[in-house]
Parts: sequence; C-alpha cells; structure tokens
Amino acid sequence: MSKIIKIKKGLDIRMLGEAEKSIATPEKGAIYAIKPTDFNGLTPKVLAKPGDEIKVGSPLFFDKYNSNIVFTSPVSGKLSAINRGDRRKILEFVVENDNKFDYENFEKGNPLEMTSEQIKEKILKSGCWPYILQRPFAIIANPENSPRDIFVTAFNSAPNAPDYDFIVKEEFSAFQTGINALTKLTSGKVYLGIKANQMSSAFKNTANAEIYEFEGPHPVGNVGVQINKIKPVNKEETVWTLNAADLIIIGRLFEKGVYDATRIVALTGSEIEKPAYYKVLNGAQILNITDSNIKDSDHDVRYISGNVLTGEQVSPKNFLGFYDSQISVIEEGNKAEFLAWGTAGFGKFSVSKTFFSWMTKNKPLAINTNRKGGERPFIVTGEMDRVFPMDIYPMELLKAVHIKDIDLMEELGIYEVAEEDFALCEVISTSKIEIQKMLRDGFSYMIKELG
Repeated sequence: MSKIIKIKKGLDIRMLGEAEKSIATPEKGAIYAIKPTDFNGLTPKVLAKPGDEIKVGSPLFFDKYNSNIVFTSPVSGKLSAINRGDRRKILEFVVENDNKFDYENFEKGNPLEMTSEQIKEKILKSGCWPYILQRPFAIIANPENSPRDIFVTAFNSAPNAPDYDFIVKEEFSAFQTGINALTKLTSGKVYLGIKANQMSSAFKNTANAEIYEFEGPHPVGNVGVQINKIKPVNKEETVWTLNAADLIIIGRLFEKGVYDATRIVALTGSEIEKPAYYKVLNGAQILNITDSNIKDSDHDVRYISGNVLTGEQVSPKNFLGFYDSQISVIEEGNKAEFLAWGTAGFGKFSVSKTFFSWMTKNKPLAINTNRKGGERPFIVTGEMDRVFPMDIYPMELLKAVHIKDIDLMEELGIYEVAEEDFALCEVISTSKIEIQKMLRDGFSYMIKELG
C-alpha cells in the first residue's frame, strides 16, 4: 500500500484555459529542431552537417565533456541548418521532415533480462539519455555514476499542467517497461510520486517501484519536493529524476526498438480558443500546434513552451522544448492600466489580498505577464516561506547564492533544489528579482569551482 504525504505550504494558481481531455493529431510539420539551449551545462559538439541525410534516431551532436551522451533526430529527412547566436553559440539543429520516418534500429529488449550496462548503452545510443536528470544541479545525469536512488514524478501541479494520468493511460505498458529499466540503473530504490486520492490512476498498478502519494498545493508535483519529503539529497550523494511523460519514450525504446519521440502536449491558456491535448513529436514547431486556435483580440499574446511559472518565452516559429509537455498562451502584459491600483481588482490575481479577487480564489483567472513593479532589493519578509514546502530556508539560500559562498550554499541545501522549486517564490516575491536565473547561475558557479 502506498504512503500518503501531505504538504500545506504552497499556492495553486488557477488560470483560464485548462486543456479538455481530448487528443488531436495535427499534420506532421515540415521542420523539427533540437535545441542545445534546453540542456543546462551542455557544450554541444557537432556530429551531423547541413545537407546530411538523417534517420529517426540519427545523432546530431554530443556533449563535449561526455561523448557518450548523444542527441538524436526525432524525424527522418535532411539536416537543413545549424542556427547560431551570439559568439556562434549553437541554438538549433533544424531537420526537414521527409515524412518517411526511416528509423535507426536499436533492437527490442526486455530490461528485466538485460544487464545495467546493456540498458545504459541502448538508452545512450538512442538519444534517450538526456531525459534522465540528476540532483544536484538539475543537469543531465552522468552515465558513469550510479545514483543512490531514482525518483519519478507522475503528476504536475503547475497552472493548467498536463494530466499525466490521462497521458499515460493508453501507454502504461511503455511506462512500466521504463520503470523496469530504471531498476537496473541503481543499487537503491525507484520511487514513484503520484497524486493522492486519484483512485482511477493507472500509476497505482506500477510494479518494481516504491509508491508515495502526495497531497497539497503546488509545488507538490515537483520531483524536488517529493525527494525532500521521501529521502533528501545530502552532500556527495546523487539521485536521478524523470517525469512520467519522458519515461514513456524510454519504455518505447525497449518495446519497439526505435526512438519514438511522440509526446502528448497540453495546449493551454486564456488566449486559446479550444484548449486540448495534441499528439506531436518532440521538437515540433509551435505554430504547428497553435495554428488557427488563437483567440482574436486587441492585445498582444505571449507564447510559452512549458508552464507559465518555468517555461521559456518563444515565438510561434520557435520549437517545443525538449522536456515540455505543455504550451501556454496568455495575454502579454505590456499595456498600462488606468488607475490599476485604485480599482477593486475583481478578476485580478492577488496573493496578499490587495484585490478582492482573493475571496474567489478557486475561480480561474485570465492572468497576464505584467510584473506590477520594478526590481527591488531582497527584504526579509517571510513571504517565500509561506509557499516553499521543502525543509530549506529559501531566502537565506538565495542570499548565499548571491554572495557565492559555497560552504553556506551547501549548508542551506543547494544540492536538493532546482529552478522550478523556486518558481512560486519568484511569483510572490516583492523584489521582482529573477530568482530562477539567479539559482542557475549559482549552480554553474559551483560546477565550475568544484570541478
């Protein structure tokens, strides 16, 4: 029987535009892209050149500091471009889709009958290894290490987040195969975090994993919160993490013997005409999913690959992020509002009860991107502690990151957290400081200093 863990600290942000439980399959796009910028700490080295013929699963580039970690194409066709930015930084590997879907063959296999080395080799060669992340620092896991434990989160509590139970229901076999593979990659346990009181959940039937149920407000669905409540990460320990949607892709690799990067993406947000789920390939162009589904309005809109708290701002011509199972489209808050603070504020988002909307906190709102203020110094108010459920002092940790005190960062729990764990702190903080960026800069500094 699974164990139930309840958290009280946090905040559920109810927003208009939750996806209906229906799945559409748009026509395959003309181009797809893999973006090295999706992978923290990665220095890409080119393997394929523009003009090369590519199969599904053919390597495009690899990690300069670990050549075993390769990144492969989600479609077959021709590598049309390697787009670069400032200082010739590689931004995208763009592949023209020939719609033939000629696959590289990685051979089927039952993980329970394979050795850990055989499983690692298959995942690495196929390009599926980047789906496995590690704590500390929320970077791609080092395949040369053996993690203490592996944690899989089977739900997402962010605003309008995709329902993993709905996504996995039709592919539970692949999910279970993925779990079986993970059991061979650690001498510890595979932990599965599921949403409490979800009696229809397929996840409750998962074998070969220790199941914990979680109840409470966001960020209860974050794997970092689940690790903190089950078995925290200490200095010189490493754990690996995945989410259920990415684990399905690894499971398909063993069941089908090919890299099938199909994922179900929730198209959400107040500016979407008909929010729904779409079955697409990783690296799909955003407009291929949102086309003809944006409301007519007199204001600008913002496209986000991911959720509104942690996602990346993109244009319709950009591509779906490697780890994203959600696209959010909301109003751009770039217009001044007359007497904004002098109104009752019905229909406006409020945490501090500034507006009367707090009385209808369960009503979904059309929230825009307006920050409502400029950047200010950090002030110790205790506001972060109210939404941060981990056994860590968030403000103190961020100050240690700011002054680059490695010893103090270690004492305050830097090894347990990732940017997403501080996303709510960034929303409610009166400082308006980009906390997630600050934390990533701290991770990069520690990686560089500690080697």
